[in-house]
Amino acid sequence: MGWVLKVLQRWGARFFVNKEKAQRSLLHENLRNFEQRIRHSIRNEDVFVQALLHRSFLQRMSHVGPSNERLEFLGDSILNLIVAEYLFHHFPESEEGDLTKLRSRLVNRKALAAYGKELGLFDFILLSDSAAHAGAKGSETIIADTYEAVVAAIYLDGGFEAAQTFVQRQVLAAVKQGTVSTDDENYKSRLLEFSQARGLGTPRYTTVREEGPDHDRTFTVEVFLSNQRQGSGSGKNKKEAEQAAAGEALDHLSSTEAE
Repeated sequence: MGWVLKVLQRWGARFFVNKEKAQRSLLHENLRNFEQRIRHSIRNEDVFVQALLHRSFLQRMSHVGPSNERLEFLGDSILNLIVAEYLFHHFPESEEGDLTKLRSRLVNRKALAAYGKELGLFDFILLSDSAAHAGAKGSETIIADTYEAVVAAIYLDGGFEAAQTFVQRQVLAAVKQGTVSTDDENYKSRLLEFSQARGLGTPRYTTVREEGPDHDRTFTVEVFLSNQRQGSGSGKNKKEAEQAAAGEALDHLSSTEAE
C-alpha cells in the first residue's frame, strides 16, 4: 500500500477535485510499475485507475463517483468466456458438466484471489484505512473483485486478445504451480469422512455472522464436532463459508492428530 499512502498524503481530497492531474501523476509514478506486473502496455490510464478504485476509498473521500464495481461486472463475464473457450479447446473429451465444474474452480473467488496475489495486486488498490486493514478473508474478496475489474480494463484498453493472453497466462501458471487446484476440493465431505472414521460424530455448521449490503453479503460459519468448535470460515454465501470452515477444521484436526 506504499504508493497509495503517498497518493493520499500528496493529494488527499484533491484527488477527485482535479481528477485529470491526479491520474496523470498516477500514470507516471505508479502505472508504469503496474504495467510490468500485468505485462500489458497501458494506453488509457483512466480505465486502470478506475479498475483499482475500491468503493471504500470513494466513501472515505465523501465523493460519489465511479468505483471498480461496473468493471468488475464486465470482467466477470470476460473471464468466464475466456476460460470456457480455453477448456472447450483443450479438453475435447470432457462432458459439459465436467467443463462447468472445472471452469468454476478456475474462476471462483478463491482462485481469483490467488491470481491477484501472484500479481501483488493488493499493493495497487485504492482503499479506505478500514478496508486496507481487513482480515485475510476480506482482503481476498477485495483482491478477487479487483482482479475482475483489471481484466475488464485490459479488455477495454487492448481488446479481447489482450485480455485473453493475460487471463490464460495467469490461469496456466497458477494450475502449473499448484496455486489453484483443478481437483474437486470438497472439504465438507472430507471432514465428514474424517470425523466418522474417528468416532467424532457428524459436523454441525452454524452461521455466526452476516455482514455487508444485500448485494454483497459475507457469511461467517463455524463448524463443531462433539460440541467443540473446530474451525471457522467466510464466504459470499453459506455454502462457500461452510467449505472454508471445513477446510480449517481439517487442517486443525490433522495437525493435532500428527502431534
